[in-house]
Amino acid sequence: MLTIEHLSKTYANGVQALNDVNLRIPKGMFGLVGPNGAGKSTLMNIIATLLDSDTGSILLDELDVLHERQDVRRILGYLPQEFGVYPKITAERMLDHFAVLKGIMNAGERRETVQSLLQMTNLWDVRGQRLGTYSGGMRQRFGIAQALLGNPKLIIVDEPTAGLDPEERRRFLNLLSEIGEDVVVILSTHIVEDVRDVCSQMAIIDKGQVLLTGQPQELISELDGKIWQKVVKKDEVPSYQSSKAVISTRLFAGRTVIHIYSETPPGDGFEQSDTDLEDVYFATLGRVASASPAAAVR
Repeated sequence: MLTIEHLSKTYANGVQALNDVNLRIPKGMFGLVGPNGAGKSTLMNIIATLLDSDTGSILLDELDVLHERQDVRRILGYLPQEFGVYPKITAERMLDHFAVLKGIMNAGERRETVQSLLQMTNLWDVRGQRLGTYSGGMRQRFGIAQALLGNPKLIIVDEPTAGLDPEERRRFLNLLSEIGEDVVVILSTHIVEDVRDVCSQMAIIDKGQVLLTGQPQELISELDGKIWQKVVKKDEVPSYQSSKAVISTRLFAGRTVIHIYSETPPGDGFEQSDTDLEDVYFATLGRVASASPAAAVR
């Protein structure tokens, strides 16, 4: 269990990145979702011992993350948002190098570990290729391979599927799901679909504050029957935003579809919509912005 209590961080320029963050993250896949600039990367960097907090505490079971950094790093796997590689080195050689840095000094053990991770991440057949020739998805899978060195108890992945094509995204998420059966895996993302597909627990964060936590399916169920949709003309959207609790607008087949929150049938041609996690996300952001479900255009 990763327990975060009263964590705050303000940068030197006055920007408050985190404001009294409290989270309990159990073993398994945990999704941290929020818009760009919400504070996700700051939180991940603090947990990964790369950044100091101003106040608060973080415990991984009984281990004090903020004060026992070397011990944390021995059991931490981290795939940051920007993950660079040496383009002229093969995946096998680079992973062997990372294994040495992780403290795996026995050559035989290191060889077995590297081979196992390359097979697990479906990179065995391309282990001799230079990393500079890898696709985006292959690089992300290599990033997970290095994060798994040393059998970590905590794995952090920050925006891992941004820029991946649908096939690579699916392969990567399936890999994360398999890993998450035995350790704490934090998936930080602004892509709500990623959390819906693989996470058993989640939190929504914005402007440095945790707005909502829970199981994705339970959070969706809480909004069942309260989300309504209608196809409208583009120039009608502002009028609906001023008169209804519009939580999102999107284009579908060249037409504008608006979703609104209402606990009773709103009339005016609105039909009840099947609720999904994006509705939860946008309703939560809008509710905090105006103390009631409000406009949030996606």
